[in-house]
Amino acid sequence: MYAIIETGGKQYKVQEGDVLYIEKLDVTAGENVTFDRVLAVSNGEGLVTGAPTVAGASVTATVEKQGRGQKIIVYKYKAKKNYRRKQGHRQPYTKVTIGKIQA
Repeated sequence: MYAIIETGGKQYKVQEGDVLYIEKLDVTAGENVTFDRVLAVSNGEGLVTGAPTVAGASVTATVEKQGRGQKIIVYKYKAKKNYRRKQGHRQPYTKVTIGKIQA
């Protein structure tokens, strides 16, 4: 059984026990979070899609930790103009473990 959920403007295909790194949620580690934006659910007999979401479906997950990803370098440069700007960025994330899919 799997589900397609939407969180943080992105869509994820999840199964029970999956570990995801998603956009930062405002919850602390150890708490449970419920995703109610379920776009599709597949069980043994078929796929149920929503318009836009599946009514009554939800996915519960446990927050493992909050963190920040690896640093990326943003470098702006204009040739022959002596214009150079270097900036680093670390994207925050939330690590979750998918618990139960209810359809």
